[in-house]
Amino acid sequence: MSALTLHYHPLSSYCHKLLIAMDHLAIDVDKRVLNLGDPEERAAFLKLWPTGRMPLLIDQGRPIPETSIIIEHLQRHHARPGRTLIPHDPDQALQVRLWDRLFDLYVMTPMQAFTANLLRPQAQRDPSGVARAGEALKTAYAMIDQHLEGRTWVAANTFSMADCAAAPALFYAVTYVPLAPEHTRLAAYFERLMEHSSVARTIDDARPYFRFYPGRAGLSKRFYDPEVD
Repeated sequence: MSALTLHYHPLSSYCHKLLIAMDHLAIDVDKRVLNLGDPEERAAFLKLWPTGRMPLLIDQGRPIPETSIIIEHLQRHHARPGRTLIPHDPDQALQVRLWDRLFDLYVMTPMQAFTANLLRPQAQRDPSGVARAGEALKTAYAMIDQHLEGRTWVAANTFSMADCAAAPALFYAVTYVPLAPEHTRLAAYFERLMEHSSVARTIDDARPYFRFYPGRAGLSKRFYDPEVD
């Protein structure tokens, strides 16, 4: 059994970010699907990490929270030799950390506003909040599209932690706010992400759960076909 335990859920965008990273770094973990709807399971998890946020890595009894911190911890202590997601060059590493944060804050966060809204009772939904989240996503798309000019990956010469953040953020965001036709660089980047082996494996593992995703109506049939799944 692995010395590492991961508490996660197969639908969570932040969990996808970490799963992609672990696959790329060739790290084995003991994966435990977390059901926060179960009172006993939730109470046990809160003892490990009081915020109740997942994913959470346990390394020899020590809780390691927050995806970006977990990824850096894994690269330092557990990655297969030669596998990296944060460059050793400090200036390049800073760019990776910057774009990792930008995707978390300006794509992942507004995307989650759409999901949270769908989970509310109809009478409690917030159309103005969803409209603001949609505008935030459009602004982020334009910024990322411009930044990608001449680039294959978003923040380094190779696939990095920033791309691990980008893949699930964009995968779920476009189900609510599709890319505009003029965002050709971002669309091409999205396809490169989807074709990356670690991303493709993570999405494939999540397929059985997509029928529970509140925004599933926006998923492309190549990822989820309700007539098949």
